[in-house]
This record gives sequence, C-alpha cells and structure tokens, in this order.
Amino acid sequence: MTFVSDLSVTGGAQTGFTSPVWVLVADTPPNAYSKQYAVTSFTGTVGTARAHSASDPFTVTMERPASFKTPGTVNPATGQLGNVQRNVYTFRVRKGVKPLSGQSAQTMQIEMKISIPAGADSADADNIRAALSLMIGQLNEASAGIGDALITGVL
Repeated sequence: MTFVSDLSVTGGAQTGFTSPVWVLVADTPPNAYSKQYAVTSFTGTVGTARAHSASDPFTVTMERPASFKTPGTVNPATGQLGNVQRNVYTFRVRKGVKPLSGQSAQTMQIEMKISIPAGADSADADNIRAALSLMIGQLNEASAGIGDALITGVL
C-alpha cells in the first residue's frame, strides 16, 4: 500500500493559515492493514494549532480491506452479477480539539471511506482514478470554504 511517501505534507488553504506544511513520522497503526503517521511539527502560520502528543492526537491513517473481495459469478439465466461485494478503504484524520478553553483535548475524527465494487479495480481502473482525482481536487480547491463552514455552520 503506497501512502504518504513524503513525510511533509503541504496543507490546504485555510482562513488564517499561511503556507502550512505538516511534518510527519511513521506511527503505530491500529491494525496490520493500515499505515499511520503522526504530525510531529509544522511550518508556516497555523494559529494555535498543536502537533501530536499522546493526550492530544494529530494522526493520519489509511486502512485497506482486511481481505479483498471478488466480483462473484454471473447468473447463468440472466447474465448479470448478483450482489456485488465491495472493497472499502478508509482514510482517517484524528486531531485533539479543546471543547472549552482550559479543558483537556477531545479527539475529533474526519473519516472518508472509498467503497469500490469488487472487480472494478481491474475492469475499470481509470474511472476509479478519475473519481479519486475529482474528490481530492475538490477537497483541495474548497479547503478554506469547508473549514469556514465547519466553524460557521453555513454551507
């Protein structure tokens, strides 16, 4: 599984942030089917953001299916696949956030799941890549607006 080959990640634009770059180190993943990295430091202006600590996490994790599913068999009478199983990948960011000033950090979680019909990885790889390209581009393009919406509650 190829994930975060460069240990510094240029952050998306956010209101009040200037050129954020998050510095990562390999961390112990939650299971054998994951890779995880912790943010140990950063550059740029990021307000009062904090790096990872045991009680105030800042991690990024990519998890693949524990076992891959196959497309199944075609119904001989109809020529169609029945129930198509899915291979689900999960991308997760955990960050400690304080619910009130002076209080202990609580863990915020952002989770994105990518659910691919079994077999599409070999039968339609370019369209899987196209969907991911659009998702990442849209998230990058709308990064500051999404951040603003999370703060103001206004879409």
